[in-house]
Amino acid sequence: MTTVGAYEAKTHLSQLLERVARGERIVITKHGVPIAALEPVAPARQVEARKVVEALRTFRRGRRLGGLRVRDLIEEGRL
Repeated sequence: MTTVGAYEAKTHLSQLLERVARGERIVITKHGVPIAALEPVAPARQVEARKVVEALRTFRRGRRLGGLRVRDLIEEGRL
């Protein structure tokens, strides 16, 4: 784990971000006290599109607007 001061982090931010992109964790200090950490972001969990569509269809089943029209809801600002 690398430690850098706030001034150095501000001055060399792009280089630090490149190092973080390669997997390094960097702690930023202010007057010797750790105040922040730069670390790689975990990759986003990818969900298959078919599963999302099926989940939406399942959610929709049995749900009705009770006589309301979608246009009325849009005009009222509820959608």
